[in-house]
Amino acid sequence: MITIKQVLTHKDQRKFTLFPNKLFKNEDNFVPALSSDEMKVFNKKKNPAHEYCESVCFLAYQNNQVVGRIAGIINHAWNKSQNTKTARFSRIDMIDNIEVTKALINAVETWAIKQGMDTLMGPIGFTDLDRMGMLVDGYEYLNMFITIWNPPYYHEHLEQLGFVKDVDWVEKRIMMTQIPDKIKRVAEITRTRYGYKLIKVKKRKEVYKYIYPAFKMYNIAFNKLYGFYPLSQKVMDYYIKQMILIVKLDYLWFVLDKEDSVVGFGLMMPSLALPNKKSNGKLFPLGLFRILRALKKHEVVDLYFIAVDPNHHSKGIPALMLEDGIKEAIKHNIKYAETGPELELNHQIQSTWKDFDYIEHKRRRCYTRKIKGI
Repeated sequence: MITIKQVLTHKDQRKFTLFPNKLFKNEDNFVPALSSDEMKVFNKKKNPAHEYCESVCFLAYQNNQVVGRIAGIINHAWNKSQNTKTARFSRIDMIDNIEVTKALINAVETWAIKQGMDTLMGPIGFTDLDRMGMLVDGYEYLNMFITIWNPPYYHEHLEQLGFVKDVDWVEKRIMMTQIPDKIKRVAEITRTRYGYKLIKVKKRKEVYKYIYPAFKMYNIAFNKLYGFYPLSQKVMDYYIKQMILIVKLDYLWFVLDKEDSVVGFGLMMPSLALPNKKSNGKLFPLGLFRILRALKKHEVVDLYFIAVDPNHHSKGIPALMLEDGIKEAIKHNIKYAETGPELELNHQIQSTWKDFDYIEHKRRRCYTRKIKGI
């Protein structure tokens, strides 16, 4: 018999957070989330996205053992902006038993119906910077520090339960051993013809001069992307606090126009996948040491995002950041970069890579289904 229990205590939240780490401890390509950060995601006092969202977490039990988990999210602000009544599901993990998956989905749907929702979508989180997208291709590759790994039966279960594809994201492995000639030419034109300036800060305290204007521009740049809702000031603070101590300044870019306004924003990070995997998502006793060591010595980098003000498109701004990124990669003996999930229909970002040597090796999906009722 499968029993569903709502997560209400700190002990239950810890079980919820650690369940996939135990489920996939023998999977070579699974990388856990950082547990200390995950414990805060659904904490209404810690995650400021709860100012306009509400959430719930459930655990599935069988024979007194945890066999699955799922979270439900309603982004009321996004629903209002889109004139929709959509609930989101996130952090879905379960054993290979479709009855467990069905029970988890039913739990979120029951909760969503009480909130007046009529559609369910996921896996997707609170914001565009949250974990999203179920892996549907590329299981044989190590997942990034910021992405989800899951086995094939996950999407098979959802499709058996009537979920259909809403959107796909794709990920690429970009070779970083030389700068494509076109990138060099475009970057030079961007500097000389249009007068854009690439800014790289040397001290962490200098980040604050640019980071808030950069995130405001990020909100504009990504506003029309799937599931996106602009980050509030408090949500910006939440993510800045998570990243400020580990961001490598060599890989952080701001682009200014002639009026010194931020019109480009990019972030690349040393891959933290392997050190975090070795520590199973824990910072102590050795996790923090492994992360700090990886920040200094690494062979792979993760390209988190490149954002450009829509009013400055087609001016070559990404080339400025990519040119410098490859220079830094060569200096640090980087083999390749992993891109974060990119919408397959975002033709602008997809066209960015046409002059690079790359493979497209992962695909992840957001599903949707009309809520069927209890």
